[in-house]
Amino acid sequence: MSGEIIKEHIKLVRPSMDYAGDIMKFRREFLIHNQEEDMGGAGNLRECQSAQKWIQFTESMRDAQTCPGGLVDSDIYIAVRERDRKIVGIIEFRHHIDHPVLGLWGGHIGYCVRPCERRKGYAKEMLRLNLINCREAGLDKVMITCDEENIGSEKTICANGGVYEKTVWSPELKKYMKRFWVAL
Repeated sequence: MSGEIIKEHIKLVRPSMDYAGDIMKFRREFLIHNQEEDMGGAGNLRECQSAQKWIQFTESMRDAQTCPGGLVDSDIYIAVRERDRKIVGIIEFRHHIDHPVLGLWGGHIGYCVRPCERRKGYAKEMLRLNLINCREAGLDKVMITCDEENIGSEKTICANGGVYEKTVWSPELKKYMKRFWVAL
């Protein structure tokens, strides 16, 4: 089955306790797969010890008034495969609409796909669905970044209309990141 794309329907939903067990399985899988891997778009899931805490965090992120200090308001979605209701990924878009500096970006998307669900086309579909959410939120462009070495993410971004801007050093991640823009 290597290289074969499984085209199954997914939907983006807000995290809820209906998915609590799978949220924690998702977290555990990342921790077992690669302790150092960035869980882009998953907010603070790595640090949360319960699904309830993480869900409360995602709810607080949706509004600038409730967003934790030092962060930017954003919408975080879980990508759920419709057939079995399994979480295949998590995706976020940071609003950046009214922020004096980040507003210049228009918005920013981060996402991660569950290690056991990679190379099946889910990232491309998650991003496509999230771009619809960005349009509905009134954004006219959005920035997406990926690790300089991550060819798979780069292809996913470009397949969804991403145009390469430049490569920048990320002190937080301690690596070079490629920046892409998608016009909405």
